[in-house]
Amino acid sequence: MLLIASQLQATPAPGLTGTPLAVTILTIALALTLLAPLLPPLRNPPRPPTGSAHHPTSPTPGSHPARRSPFRWVVGSVARVPQRVMLVSLSLAVLLSIALNTITRTGVTIGALLICVSLAVSRLPLRFSLAVGLLAVAGLVVAGELAGSPADDLPLVLSVCLIFLITYAAKQRKAARAAEAREAVLAERARIAREIHDILAHSLSAQLVHLEGAKLLLRAERTAEALDRVTRARDLAKSGLDEARRAVSALREDPPALPAALRTLAHDFETTAHQPCTLRISGPEQRLSPETELALLRTAQEALTNIRRHAPGSPAQITLTFAADHCDLRITNPTSAEPGTPGGGYGLVGMRERAELLGGTLTAGEQDGAFLVHLRVPA
Repeated sequence: MLLIASQLQATPAPGLTGTPLAVTILTIALALTLLAPLLPPLRNPPRPPTGSAHHPTSPTPGSHPARRSPFRWVVGSVARVPQRVMLVSLSLAVLLSIALNTITRTGVTIGALLICVSLAVSRLPLRFSLAVGLLAVAGLVVAGELAGSPADDLPLVLSVCLIFLITYAAKQRKAARAAEAREAVLAERARIAREIHDILAHSLSAQLVHLEGAKLLLRAERTAEALDRVTRARDLAKSGLDEARRAVSALREDPPALPAALRTLAHDFETTAHQPCTLRISGPEQRLSPETELALLRTAQEALTNIRRHAPGSPAQITLTFAADHCDLRITNPTSAEPGTPGGGYGLVGMRERAELLGGTLTAGEQDGAFLVHLRVPA
């Protein structure tokens, strides 16, 4: 519409011969070429689903027909155009814009040319958009030579190159953002997978071991020992349910503060293991990132689980230290003389992975007659 209005202003009384006729024909051809990408949706309107219960022309009583913005309709129609059709349409529009600009020298024709180049870069692959850009530059050079003033079209050539580079940079930035979003989704899936693994590995697998042992003890008529195994399985089920609730709370991004979560964890250990678990917090308490707090909490859970399994009857001590640039978590317990349940050591591997993802370190081993798990992460 702007193109036609501008050309009518330049030639208010189009003639049937000479330059006015050429301007009129070129203007109409350019307008139709720019509208060509919208024609395929008009020839093939979308059909309603075969399973639809109502015809689109007969809405149900009390319902309002869906209204769609004309701008969204145009954008959606252009998005559905095949690439080769778009390439041909934009190439013709570029040539017609150059021809019309050679005759009239109006700003609207220059704008139409730059818009065609920008659309080619944003909607077409690089090889197609590069062809349109080269066609625009070559057309301007040839038109300038034929008109005898090649220097006059030099600013327009530079403008075409600048629009091409700016649009391509914006397209690449958008693609990079989409790739980052996909990577963030994959990272979130991996985090959820670790949460599910922690809950299942430390709750359900241990329950199966205890229940299988209870079944064998019942067959041997060792009722008291079988009851003890069932009690342990019940305690593990309760602990697993609490962990599942904490995991859901973390996924909803409204977890409790780390000190409060550690106090709850220490209380659960005392209730389940029937052994004291002391918690010491030093330094000014502060909220850390959700990933850091979750890693600290999971490390404490894993360490206390290992104490129950590998050092039954041993008390535990949790020390949390807040510093300006880091946070330390230490879980210690005296070595126990009672034999514990053997394990594969996958819990320590998971704790180290969490620490490395946060740029921290984790060490575990015996020290001064006690077993120490030490996690240090940036604050």
